[in-house]
This record gives sequence, C-alpha cells and structure tokens, in this order.
Amino acid sequence: MKSCVSNMILDNEKAILLLIDIGAFGFKKFMEEHPNQVKNIGIFEPGTVSIASGLSLSGMIPTIYGISPFIVQRSLEQLKLNFVYQNVGGNFITTGASYDFSKLGYSHYCPEDVETLKTLPGMEILVPGTPKQFQTLFSRCSMNDRPSYFRMTDYCNQIDVPVEFGKATLVKKGKRATVLVFAEMFDSVMEACKDLDVTILYYTTAAPFDVVTLQNNIENGKLFICEPFYEGTFSTDIIKATKGMCVTIDEIGVPRQVLRSYGSKRDKDMQLGLTVLNIKKKLTAFLEE
Repeated sequence: MKSCVSNMILDNEKAILLLIDIGAFGFKKFMEEHPNQVKNIGIFEPGTVSIASGLSLSGMIPTIYGISPFIVQRSLEQLKLNFVYQNVGGNFITTGASYDFSKLGYSHYCPEDVETLKTLPGMEILVPGTPKQFQTLFSRCSMNDRPSYFRMTDYCNQIDVPVEFGKATLVKKGKRATVLVFAEMFDSVMEACKDLDVTILYYTTAAPFDVVTLQNNIENGKLFICEPFYEGTFSTDIIKATKGMCVTIDEIGVPRQVLRSYGSKRDKDMQLGLTVLNIKKKLTAFLEE
C-alpha cells in the first residue's frame, strides 16, 4: 500500500495523502520530504473526510488512510454528502478488515463495512486479498474521479491470481455448484474445495458487482457464498442476477451478532466457523441436498 500511494504522490503534484494518526510513523520521512502533499490530520475522521472532499472539489486527488470502522461508520454522513452527493472522487484505504484488530474490542471491528457502503450510489468498493491485487485495483481506480474504498487486511491470501477491476475471476470450473468467494477467504475456500467438483468465482470488486460472470457460471442451480463480512451482504446483488432462474443459495460469513469475545483473529475465525473444515462441511452438505 505504501509504495502505491508514495508513487502516486511522486508522479502527480495534485495527489495528497491524509493520515489519521495510524500509519503516520511509516510515512514520517515522506511527510518531511513532501509536506504539502502528506499530512497527518490526527484522530479526526469525519473532519478529515470533509477536508478531503474540499480538496477534491478544488482539483486535488485525496487519499485517506485509516481504520475501517472509523472511516466507514464514524464518517458515513461525510462520505454520503461530501463525496457521493457532490459527485467528487477520492480514495479511502482502510486497515482492520472485519476484525483484524481482534484484541481491541468491538469498536475496532467492521464486518458491516461493505454492506454499509453498498448503500451509497457510485461508491466503488474494492476488497483485494493480496498486496499485488491491491496494486492492480489501486492503479485502476485511484485517479478516476470517483469515491473508491479499498478494504485491506493483515491476513492476506498466500495464493495469488490475476484480478481485474469490476470483474470476478473464474478460478475453477466444476459441475455441482458455484462458489462465490471474496477477499481473504480465498485460501480457505481453495483448500476446502480442492476435492470438490465446483466452480469457483473470486471477487475482489464488491461494487460494481460483476453480474455477467456470475450469470454465465451458475452450475447445477446452486450458489454457495463465502464472505468475510456480514453474511447476506451480497443477497440483493445475487437476487437481481438470478431473476427468473431457479437457484438454491447457501452461505457462510460473519454472523450478524455483536462480537463480544476476545482473542486472536484466528480464534475469532474458529468461533464464527470461518475455517477450512467448517466451509467444507457446510458446502458438502449443501451439495448433497
């Protein structure tokens, strides 16, 4: 992430990076070398989003880096009114994913980020699973005059596949069902499905949602969704995509409940059932229905 943003700053005098304390240390030298383009605003997320919209309206290309819930939830009204309503562009890069900051409690979790931002018309939502995929998506979207949200995770996939903005990647072709997998769940799904005769579609663009690839790859009338956000996040998209078709849908995702337990990110995955074993168990049962 740092190299992509740094290169944009170096290559374009209209690009500006706004930090919200997090990441400030990593960009310390860059702030000293480019004081007019890299600013640490501090813990002031809604105000920083408003500042960014003003910069965008004046012809700058703002990028904000922060923690998921503080950008998405604390600053939702500013994203809505100052970016979407004003029809201006900017980049919002967040860390933390659903619950990467697992030991800091519920205030630092955000499994609802993708679903929340999908309510804002025109918001691009990118969910890369690897640094290389982030680089591909950021280079495509960062200067397109639209609000673009990049959901980052500390628990990246080890398997890397080529991705394209706005398109799902057809990773595997099978006959018994189609599995839709998003972001950092890709490794687990690939392991769970290695002996199963299923089609796998990997999504790194959450909005706009690639309807066409899904419609062309629905196998045996069965869709199984694996999402590292609140389960049901893509229900509306899939219902629209399958209108007039006879399909059966099952899913595995973050349960819609307050996550009160502590522990590591891996502990949470175990507690919530987002593991290879549970994915395979639930998918196998779905295939036999």
